[in-house]
Amino acid sequence: MMEGAVVARYTLRQLAYFVAVAETGAISAAADELRVSPTAVAAALGELERIFDTQLTVRRKAHGVSLTPAGSHLHSRAAALLRDAEELELSAAAGGTELAGPLLVGCYLTVAPTILPVLLEGFTAEHPKVQLDFVEGTQDEVQERLFAGELDLAVVYDMDLRPGLGSVLLYEVAAYALLPEDHPLARRDKVSLAELAAEPMILLDAPPSSHHTLSLFEDAGVSPLIRYRTTDFELTRSLVGRGTGYSVLVQRPAVDASYEGRPVVARPIVPAVKPIAVRMIWPEAIRPTDRARAMVEFAAGAVPAALGPPRTQLK
Repeated sequence: MMEGAVVARYTLRQLAYFVAVAETGAISAAADELRVSPTAVAAALGELERIFDTQLTVRRKAHGVSLTPAGSHLHSRAAALLRDAEELELSAAAGGTELAGPLLVGCYLTVAPTILPVLLEGFTAEHPKVQLDFVEGTQDEVQERLFAGELDLAVVYDMDLRPGLGSVLLYEVAAYALLPEDHPLARRDKVSLAELAAEPMILLDAPPSSHHTLSLFEDAGVSPLIRYRTTDFELTRSLVGRGTGYSVLVQRPAVDASYEGRPVVARPIVPAVKPIAVRMIWPEAIRPTDRARAMVEFAAGAVPAALGPPRTQLK
């Protein structure tokens, strides 16, 4: 042993038990998650408090466990140390030559059909030992899970983002008007929001998409006549295909037809509206894994290349 080296008196197992208690809020729940006895979890907490010579938790019957200020500090440091230990184990098993281990990516709902297939197919082909998985959700949901350490990365619109995020630009895209095939304005090459304002609108009411759409009308000095609100991208397009109204969307499928196969027509908006950026994000306070860093690099190159030329209308 190197002279002067400090040997830790605590174990990674004890830290894992403590982190489980901190995140579940109860010794019994942590024991169930870890598949050990509550006595073992309680003993680990007691030993850590003895080693650090400070109270880490406050235990109340019927109210679970809460952390003291010292416990909150240890929780953040211990969680980071456990992640580093897991990374060391994965790296050592692969001999440092190949990425391996889990990678969980969150994605905003309407962006997912455009982005996730590119990432899942391409990244898995380059790094077959990485267990890549994904979750979909609203912008708020994926950001919350990202800061909670439940996700490694997320793909979102560059809108309503919280402070403390690192990011890389994947692409930019401008909103467009989606019209029924037989709508009079569908014969135009371009349409204005002022022309659309008096028509019945199908609003994709999934923030930040709805915030963005309504801000476009506000900037144009007009108010849309909202007939229906939906939270589903394909339902919005299906209602347009049925002729119940128009919509303003950002993501555009490769084929201009609704889920039912009814033709729809996409038209640029004039005056031109400011494009919205799509970014891959991560919390700056949490050091990304080698797998996450590789995904960021891959996405920054593969996503723009995969989007290809502008979509064409179904004939």
